[in-house]
Amino acid sequence: MIEAEADTPILDVHDMTVAYNRRPVLWNVDLTIRKPGLTAIIGPNGAGKSTMIRSVMGLVPMVSGTVTAWGEEIAKQRHRIGYVPQRGSVDWDFPISVFETVLMGTFGNLGWFRRPGRKQKELASQCLERVGMQDFANRQIGQLSGGQQQRVFLARALAQEAELYFMDEPMAGVDAATERIVFDLLKSLSEEGRTIVVVHHDLRTVPEYFDDVVLLNVRIVASGPVDTTFNSANLQATYGGRLSILDTMAEAVQKQKETE
Repeated sequence: MIEAEADTPILDVHDMTVAYNRRPVLWNVDLTIRKPGLTAIIGPNGAGKSTMIRSVMGLVPMVSGTVTAWGEEIAKQRHRIGYVPQRGSVDWDFPISVFETVLMGTFGNLGWFRRPGRKQKELASQCLERVGMQDFANRQIGQLSGGQQQRVFLARALAQEAELYFMDEPMAGVDAATERIVFDLLKSLSEEGRTIVVVHHDLRTVPEYFDDVVLLNVRIVASGPVDTTFNSANLQATYGGRLSILDTMAEAVQKQKETE
């Protein structure tokens, strides 16, 4: 069980602004995560969701702003942070096996010039087993289905043994069985005291899967616990009434609250 560091935010983003070709993609974003759990980032296409987590990790430069993790610059805490990118951003033709892909997750804790040993290989095997992919260890990653590929990248993130995870659309294009496996695993990680921030697209599952939610559309519209933040007013402000599902969802959330 990971213990939180007293009075120190796990993640603190202040005044983040990001622009592409002088056009703001994120504007004055402020976000603080103080306790472990599952946080969803939701918003319409082009809202800056993926850019936000990539900027937090230092993969996309900011025009302005600061990001700290456990009170220090994010670069100094990178060994405590795991990342699962969008599946579409990966070169699946790269000649590497499933096992080798997961083993790469252990490299960050090895240091320079050290090769993975038996301990790291055992950890990689355990991570594959945890996502139900141990029987595919020797297969080339491009030979897997979309759901299987996503499980492998989740196993690689597990092998990092991180305390804070960023995941970019891990549910996009996967089957229902993989979705359930992934979120059961994320729930388990949360219960171990880890923090998971997920760019998520399926609004219907937000109340079921997440503790907190960030509603983003270039700026942060609202953020906080799902039961108080995921409501019709905030959804309308984020999506601009473009989704006919909003009113139906708001009613479903309200009914869920009334039955609890």
